[in-house]
Amino acid sequence: MSKQIIECVPNISEGRDEAKIKAIYEVVETVEGVKLLDVDPGKATNRTVITFVGEPQPVIDAAFLLIKKAAELIDMSKQTGAHPRFGATDVCPLVPIGGITMEETVKYAHKLAKRVGEELSIPVYCYENAAQEEKRKNLANCRSGEYEGLKEKLSNPEWKPDFGPTEFNDRVKGSGVTAISARDFLIAYNINLNTTSTRRANAIAFDIREAGRIKTEDGKPTGKKVLDENGNPVKIPGKLKAVKGIGWFIEEYGIAQISYNLTNINITSMHIAFDETDKAATKRGLRVTGSELIGLIPLQAMLDCADYYLIKQERSLGCSESEKIKIAVKSLGLDELKPFNPKEKIIEYMLEDSNEKKLIDFNLAGFADETAGDSMAPGGGSIAAYVGTLGVALGTMVANLSSHKAGWDDRWEEFSKWAEKGQKYKNTLLALVDEDTNAFNKIIDGFRMPKGSDEEKALRTEAIEAATKYATEIPFKVMETAYGSMEVAQAMLKDGMESSLSDSAVGILCAKAAVTGAYFNVKINAKDIKDRTFADDIVKKAEDIYQKTVVIETTTIEFINSKI
Repeated sequence: MSKQIIECVPNISEGRDEAKIKAIYEVVETVEGVKLLDVDPGKATNRTVITFVGEPQPVIDAAFLLIKKAAELIDMSKQTGAHPRFGATDVCPLVPIGGITMEETVKYAHKLAKRVGEELSIPVYCYENAAQEEKRKNLANCRSGEYEGLKEKLSNPEWKPDFGPTEFNDRVKGSGVTAISARDFLIAYNINLNTTSTRRANAIAFDIREAGRIKTEDGKPTGKKVLDENGNPVKIPGKLKAVKGIGWFIEEYGIAQISYNLTNINITSMHIAFDETDKAATKRGLRVTGSELIGLIPLQAMLDCADYYLIKQERSLGCSESEKIKIAVKSLGLDELKPFNPKEKIIEYMLEDSNEKKLIDFNLAGFADETAGDSMAPGGGSIAAYVGTLGVALGTMVANLSSHKAGWDDRWEEFSKWAEKGQKYKNTLLALVDEDTNAFNKIIDGFRMPKGSDEEKALRTEAIEAATKYATEIPFKVMETAYGSMEVAQAMLKDGMESSLSDSAVGILCAKAAVTGAYFNVKINAKDIKDRTFADDIVKKAEDIYQKTVVIETTTIEFINSKI
């Protein structure tokens, strides 16, 4: 069963005092099993977004310590900033990342809220999925009146906190109130404008955000409001769903921005918000100059952004992940105000273990040196997987070149689909480079197990058998993948650029070498498996794949010789 992982994204009402910010986020790192991912302070907003992840209980333990430390160091009676706020730890949302449902995450949010209210004497409102009544789902409702309106709010029975004290005492005067939630992944995203006007930035925000703007009789913001039959203001909805937004001036940058919360990126993505804002700005005589990501973003959101702009440009989508990240950054101008480091902004990259030594992270010379060393791994299986990687990379290259060929503009989608297929094969084979070595190491670990008692001997034998099966399945997977990947180079031989025939052919020959090398590894490992039914079956399937690639190799060589 996979681990349950949640993300916590507390926003503290301090963005200027580096010592205070550091003292607050450092308490997170004192909790074992919690990884601090990002600290993003803003001077103008006087607010810092802190992001950390881990299993649920350690995460809420870390959140509790952070809320406690923030209340000790931040005096809300003296705090000012451009961002709406009502507490030292203004909001503390929990976000399910993996292996956990929203319903389970809500329970942890309530558990944290109860502890903060009871042990820290800080009033808590639960919002979004953790809200205990409809009107509290919206954070803006919970935070209406902000810090300055807390005394009146806490005295209103309708706004009694979900947990903690219900009066504006000396403790609450300093700490303010904290809002705790369980919510979907939210992207805090600011779009930069070539103006200093907050009013104009707000006008664009009202065009775009779901809540829109209040309708007036003359269509002007200062005009008389149009009321419905119940006397409530009529609203003109904005263009995009699941978007909240306001305009503000950022003195630090000397520009106005539109600050968005994209509350469901499956409904409205970052690139759609950017494009629609750009259109609205142009209509109002303004220009979008770039954008700014606050906190972290899922990898897929960046890849989707790249694909969106590649399609608009009628370019192949079959480029590498790193190239797509560059395209997304430049398309959105994410590096306009400050450098954008994907390793520090993309959540999956932040979760990678920097201490883990991977073969595919070596440079070419380093990989060759590691292979040539006196250890038994990496061996033939890993090399076979890497040769297969190079093979499909060549076929993918031809597909990408063909998609850009002058005069073939109407065929870019055809070649893009082949390049995308090639990238998928390539990524699978790259992962198998390390997995083959990992599989071999599992066998070694099995042989190192103790064998003093009959029970230990039985466990050792069982572990070796399981590891040997796995070490046979991995090269078989290499065979399947490398064989499958040959379709890309074969298609390019037939339909791709004729000037790249030799590249496609070399790709096929590399794939054939990968299949052959992995075939040898299947056979040599299978001979040690005690479960002969399993062993005979996998060897038979491997033999079938091998023979098919022999035919492809022969026909490829004959074809190339006839063309060159």
